[in-house]
Amino acid sequence: MSDPHPATEPKGDAAAARTTQIPEFATAAELIALYRKRAVSPVDVVRELIDRIERHESSLHCFVTFTPEMALARAREAEAQLMKGQLLPALTGIPYGLKDVIGTAGILTTGQSKIFQHNVPDEDSAVEARLKQAGATLLGKLATFELAHGGPSWDLPWPPAMNPWKAGYLPGNTSSGPGAAVAAGLLPVAIGTDTGGSIRMPAAQCGIVGVKPTFGLVSRRGVLPNTFTFDTCGPMTRTVEDAAIVLGAIAGYDDEDISSVERDAVDYTSDLALGVKGVRIGWVRHWYDDDPSCHPDLVPAMDDALKCLQDAGAIVEEVQLSELLVYQDCKTTISITEMFSAYEHEFRTRPQDFGLMYRNKVLSGALIRAEDYFQALRQRLWLSRELTRAFREFDVLATASWLTPAEPAAPDKQQKFLRPPNITTPFNIGGQPAMSLPCGFTADGLPLSLQLATRHFEEALLFRVGHAYQQMTHWHTMHPTDGMIQ
Repeated sequence: MSDPHPATEPKGDAAAARTTQIPEFATAAELIALYRKRAVSPVDVVRELIDRIERHESSLHCFVTFTPEMALARAREAEAQLMKGQLLPALTGIPYGLKDVIGTAGILTTGQSKIFQHNVPDEDSAVEARLKQAGATLLGKLATFELAHGGPSWDLPWPPAMNPWKAGYLPGNTSSGPGAAVAAGLLPVAIGTDTGGSIRMPAAQCGIVGVKPTFGLVSRRGVLPNTFTFDTCGPMTRTVEDAAIVLGAIAGYDDEDISSVERDAVDYTSDLALGVKGVRIGWVRHWYDDDPSCHPDLVPAMDDALKCLQDAGAIVEEVQLSELLVYQDCKTTISITEMFSAYEHEFRTRPQDFGLMYRNKVLSGALIRAEDYFQALRQRLWLSRELTRAFREFDVLATASWLTPAEPAAPDKQQKFLRPPNITTPFNIGGQPAMSLPCGFTADGLPLSLQLATRHFEEALLFRVGHAYQQMTHWHTMHPTDGMIQ
């Protein structure tokens, strides 16, 4: 995607044009605007982020592989392009990080697992290739739970990432490094993966925006597999506007990914200012309000969020769908079977190299019968139809993004295999786009989050509603302080 509005100021020395201080927690949209005016340099932005990363990485553990020299080289290329005043790709000079299951040519891609501890791909993943083409600047590979599933684990070569909002707390799973890095202001943009909520859950617990696009909209080629039936790549940012910009850069058909869907390119920012008047919102309140594990501060935060949208002109009505456990059981049966199948050779030949958490959770996939897997696939079709029927009545479905805020790290406590069902999972089952965005805080200052979903390939509407909400609220403008991080 090219920028139709290139810089038009007279050419000159780049240093002389740096007249504006780089805003702390600058968004991608803000940086793009500053670059167009040549008010700041991509090189200075990257240097400032490198300094911030070096100050906080020892406490946050966001990075598996940090690539400052490569980032500076890309930033210098972006600066040279900006000074020429030519048409530029959409993300020229924008720093980003990748969850470390997303392949990068010549750069370690570990999946935070000993299985891939020395894995250096020969080729870029499709997502990385598109970000390069868009002019973005990679700062490194970000922490995950092992192979985007098992964790948090303390028996691996890398420690789990931590939440910048409160020392000693976790940032959610499994796109944990991306969530923490964006929330802490180490990066304006990160790319995560979502199989059952792994973009939206850490976004919720870190107070940022996380988007799971429609299944098949973004290529998964070159991404370490979790569950073929559900795996999706998507943006994690501090604003809905940034997520719309980034999705426009990474979406697109890929003939080498058999799940990829051929669609015309979309400018996801074009409808952002249209507001929510007349938008029909189905409020799936019972998915969180009836759950005993729901945090008490979440219910009033959700009430306020839906009232905000209603006051702006949206038509809000409650809707009843199948219970979360029905969706969760279906997803778990499919996922555990496919995860074991993806790494069956490694389980047979080097099981000791998996972390205890991953090994205990995924080995059960070897015990699932073909009959059970087949019945789960059939149930998935039934549940997908239920969601399709709901989207005939409503333009958007709204519910919470997660039932609880961030939790303290507990290295001596093993995660239970059976947990309360994920409120994010239904939209993985149905394949619809879904987004987390901050909607409040608990009494002790931890983020809470709203989840919105739309019909397949209606990301533009998803961003429109989310952006309208952010224009009416201030939650996305609140950031953890350095004191919290330390």
